[in-house]
Amino acid sequence: MLAVLSALVVMAAGCDRRESDVGAEERRSANADRGDLSQLLGAGDLGADWRVADARTGLPPWPWEQDNCPNYQSGDYPAKSHRRTAVERYYRPPDGSSSAYHVVETYEPGWAERNTDDVRRVLLRCASYPVLGSQVSFDVVDPHYLKGAGMLIRGRIARGDVPDTVTYFVMLKRGETVSTVRLPDPSSRAAVDSIAARAVARLG
Repeated sequence: MLAVLSALVVMAAGCDRRESDVGAEERRSANADRGDLSQLLGAGDLGADWRVADARTGLPPWPWEQDNCPNYQSGDYPAKSHRRTAVERYYRPPDGSSSAYHVVETYEPGWAERNTDDVRRVLLRCASYPVLGSQVSFDVVDPHYLKGAGMLIRGRIARGDVPDTVTYFVMLKRGETVSTVRLPDPSSRAAVDSIAARAVARLG
């Protein structure tokens, strides 16, 4: 059961996209370059004993792909096809539970703001949907997080016979650069805020 829930967390985060699912309009994004690794959080930024997971090759998928949401049509979100660079890093917690990840993307002029609009549409259209007997949902905790630098979103996977799985998403924008961090629930808003502040500092 825990394995199923872990898979659902990954899907809810938009990481279930396969290359065959990428439409012609999106292939421009595949020509983007790898980004600046220094903009990614280090394992120590997440807390003691976190470790960087195995490196992943290729361009990271857009963090908000929701292929399992019935109301999601990838072509409705054009900003992701205007990325100039993108880089990601995964992190493993000391207890072997759900991983965290950090994606940093740089967009063509004007497209970072349009990306924010696309994310808002995803959160509206896919606010709640069923997957494999569970209910995936998102709610915006703070639409003007860190004095307007981004958004704080809470994801939840509910299944009747187990406790809900909660994940936080911190999306930050600085100029044409967008930083998205996914965190398994640290059970403390202060911990989320601290990691978010480190992510902002990484953007320079």
